[in-house]
Amino acid sequence: MRIDILTVLPELLKSPLDHSIVKRAREKGLAEIHLHNLRDFTDDNYRTVDDYAFGGGAGMVMKPEPIARAIEKLQEERNYDEVIYTTPDGTPYKQPMANRLSTCQNLMILCGHYKGVDQRIRDHFITLEISIGDYVLSGGELAAAIIADSVIRLLPGVISDETSALTDSFQDGLLAPPVYTRPAEFRGWKVPEVLLSGHAARIEEWRLQKAIERTRKRRPGLLREK
Repeated sequence: MRIDILTVLPELLKSPLDHSIVKRAREKGLAEIHLHNLRDFTDDNYRTVDDYAFGGGAGMVMKPEPIARAIEKLQEERNYDEVIYTTPDGTPYKQPMANRLSTCQNLMILCGHYKGVDQRIRDHFITLEISIGDYVLSGGELAAAIIADSVIRLLPGVISDETSALTDSFQDGLLAPPVYTRPAEFRGWKVPEVLLSGHAARIEEWRLQKAIERTRKRRPGLLREK
């Protein structure tokens, strides 16, 4: 998989994309991530990427020219399954979308800034708009890092135990159940006996029940969606 990220702050992305599972995937050759500075696609001495909004109002808007140049240059080199824009008014990002994106070969992510990008870019270049939550960040870089991490970890061979990703929260529409490790007793607090029983069917039944209980308590909306 290849992910190209268009940003005005590439340095903000270097650290989160160069550690842990994402780093492992890149070292194994399972994923490529390329950062592109939108200022490199400007045509003035000040490398301007923003301007005032038509009609007035507070805040600046990302100019269409640098973004269009960057997207078109990359599209000349390869076909992209999705050209993604990170924006608070996008489609809420959930596990099924991450699952789908993990089957793609080439993804492009445009990181928004200021008051957003010129609408003409969204109308003519963007194929998928994603929101990671109902709040506003200083820019789309952290959202892009979240999307990249959540997708790359699903690629075959990235996680040593590939079944681990299949038991994450949301994969089956439920939150994950409680988990425990050694020691079996800590400060008088004991691990549930069923987990020590070695009885696989009983353990799976317990985990399902606890997952349903946790989901009902913390995210009841997920049960309604099911």
